[in-house]
Amino acid sequence: MGAVMIQGTGSDVGKSVLVAGLCRLLSDRGMTVRPFKAQNMSNNAAVCADGGEIGRAQALQAMACRVAPTTDMNPVLLKPQSDRTSQLVVGGRVAGTMAAGDYRRRRSELLGAVLSAYRRVAHGADIVVVEGAGSPAEINLRSGDIANMGFARAARVPVVLAGDIDRGGVIAALVGTQAVIDPADAAMIRGFVVNKFRGDPALFDDGRAGIVARTGWRDIGLVPWLADAALLPAEDAVALGRGVTGGAGPLIAVPMLSRIANFDDFDALAHDPAVRLRMVPPGQPLPGDAAMVILPGTKATIADLTFFREQGWDVDLAGHVRRGGQVLGICGGYQMLGTRIADPDGIEGPAGSVAGLGLLPVATVIARAKTVRPVLGTLAGGTTFAGYEIHAGVSEVAPDTPPLLHFADGTPDGATARDGQIGGCYVHGLFDGADARGALLARIGGTADPLDRRERIDAALDGVARALAAALDIDALLEIAGEAI
Repeated sequence: MGAVMIQGTGSDVGKSVLVAGLCRLLSDRGMTVRPFKAQNMSNNAAVCADGGEIGRAQALQAMACRVAPTTDMNPVLLKPQSDRTSQLVVGGRVAGTMAAGDYRRRRSELLGAVLSAYRRVAHGADIVVVEGAGSPAEINLRSGDIANMGFARAARVPVVLAGDIDRGGVIAALVGTQAVIDPADAAMIRGFVVNKFRGDPALFDDGRAGIVARTGWRDIGLVPWLADAALLPAEDAVALGRGVTGGAGPLIAVPMLSRIANFDDFDALAHDPAVRLRMVPPGQPLPGDAAMVILPGTKATIADLTFFREQGWDVDLAGHVRRGGQVLGICGGYQMLGTRIADPDGIEGPAGSVAGLGLLPVATVIARAKTVRPVLGTLAGGTTFAGYEIHAGVSEVAPDTPPLLHFADGTPDGATARDGQIGGCYVHGLFDGADARGALLARIGGTADPLDRRERIDAALDGVARALAAALDIDALLEIAGEAI
């Protein structure tokens, strides 16, 4: 078994996409490949078949390997609930809420669980492609680290360091990383990759030679700007706010809540040429010409409902409804549309209860038990869908309220009001399937292209893999991976 770890000179340098592309490339070569990330921080989570949750990037990487995701692929997941606290998920299950300082002091206690998960992932694999988190150059975080060099040294996995040339200063970032980290950590790095290059690659030949001369690391390659990467699910909310995406047709507006979660719900709309999607940033009004407003999921429903009102979006939404516009709430957004939200035990923040937006006859209590599961069912009208639930909350719907959908066992979910003008449910992924997306868009006079989102992602992974095969020294990478023990 071989293994290689892709670490980065900073956040958002493209580690997740590089790992996904390598997983697909090596899988195409007939190898049994598995992804792994010891510790992730994201509110964009994916559901595994066993009812556990992991970071969205690792689910994408599993898809690149053509295998189902498992909780062992991302044993520690932090889901930020405020600027200072995060929900801690270990082995796919909620293990509590921790302040940032407490987690930093206690994370080394999780190393044993991380290494056990890694060994299970590695069992039977030809190669494991491991993703780091942030940067090993954050030496203030090195003590107790389980995400970068702490893991690499404990698991004895060699490292390839990736730098982002698009943001500038990539030579200093790579060489500087070697300069500031512990020499024993630096010894784990066997090579480097320069990512996101635009233009003539020959223009950076001297730069690559300079990095080799100053570090002694192997030059694994220069990766061009990958257009296909834009079609892959983003894990970080930094990718949002690109203005209006999609094509022509009706406009759909999504307010960007402060703790927005599982926002890849809207990727299928962003890439569908039959509609326009606008992610509305804080401080801007909901557009008056929107045909539909979707309230997204959130990791802190009560706090984000306050945030929603602070932006004046509640006033904008009321005007939208008066004009006859469609409204859809997903998960936390569904809870916000109801009459009341209570968090008596302080699961997502300070204990308390607040009035909802009052657009659906639904009252919600945030509970300790968390629902995490894949689901199948039908929308009103009979169109089938596949999605997933991931929420802490139990919603009571007023009697005789029409549901938005039914699960495969016939159980209703969600609620509708005003003859279907307003609706909400707990199911994520409703727009991923072309048929379900078409049925939902028909409510605003829209249509959907015939591609399921998974088909578009699969094609994008193939494109990324082809680009990496042309840009990287894969034989050198495999040689490095063969050093793993």
